[in-house]
Amino acid sequence: MKKALITGITGQDGSYLAELLIEKGYEVHGIIRRSSSFNTQRIEHIYSDAHYDDTKLFLHYGDLTDTGALSKLLREIEPDEVYNLGAQSHVRVSFAIPEYTGDVTGLGTQRLLESIRETGLIQKVRYYQASSSEMFGKVQEVPQVETTPFWPRSPYACAKVYGHWLTINYRESFGLHGSSGILFNHESPRRGETFVTRKITRAATRIKAGIQDKLYLGNLDAKRDWGFAKEYVEMMWLMLQQDTPDDYVIATNETHTVKEFVQETFAHLDLDWEKYVEYDKRYERPAEVELLIGDPAKAKKQLGWEPKVKFKELVKIMVDADLKLAELEKAHKEAEALLKAS
Repeated sequence: MKKALITGITGQDGSYLAELLIEKGYEVHGIIRRSSSFNTQRIEHIYSDAHYDDTKLFLHYGDLTDTGALSKLLREIEPDEVYNLGAQSHVRVSFAIPEYTGDVTGLGTQRLLESIRETGLIQKVRYYQASSSEMFGKVQEVPQVETTPFWPRSPYACAKVYGHWLTINYRESFGLHGSSGILFNHESPRRGETFVTRKITRAATRIKAGIQDKLYLGNLDAKRDWGFAKEYVEMMWLMLQQDTPDDYVIATNETHTVKEFVQETFAHLDLDWEKYVEYDKRYERPAEVELLIGDPAKAKKQLGWEPKVKFKELVKIMVDADLKLAELEKAHKEAEALLKAS
């Protein structure tokens, strides 16, 4: 049985990847940070107590800022594959906490790669690095491909560029089977609620349910290439099944504005978005990435992969899921009101 280690397993991508690997017969290990409240909601449905014989998912406390913990886990688990998805991944927030973002997202990658080397696993492990389309920043060509020069425009993007080039360096210097997926924006009902797409679908469905009045957003003109996260994690796995490691752009080759995402969301709910959406300059980035659109031709040619879920279907998937949550929230509020009145 193959063993995989995932950093960032409690996030959107980590949860979908853990599902995929378990379906493929892997023993999956995930690193989680200690918290006073539970943050494992996305993986609760695939987690079972380690005392049971059929357990396939194991969680370990650790952190990308702790080299000792990373090395200890690598020695104990001896994974066949390592997926580095952990990061401080919110672009706007990275401007507020640039040092922490660099420490976790950039130096965290350095710690993990060096731990793989120091534990003697560099010839055994196949390593996946979660790179990002944000690295292209002030884009130098349209569409963006694997060879497009990077021009990062946020502390997050700068940290991702560092991690990306480190992976290439360990590949070329030490023979690591390391591949980077340059994933363009990928969304799902599991997306964090502070990310713009989920913020939009969550607010719109709450407005529809009558439990929210307004949605405040920043730049509506930014263009993004949006895909479905559940499909994108399959590419992570595919990269590590190749004889030769390489880097791949994963995208839909379509671009849409934030405004289009808003319009499609509210239209699906039969609402006039202009009645509910207001501008707030606090959500503007100090340096904006105006246009992202990726060409996944290399992934299609070499890996046989291409996205199935496109923009309109993605919005529908997210809206339908959040509408159920909004209706549950409304029912809960009504029940609370009845209890207080009685």
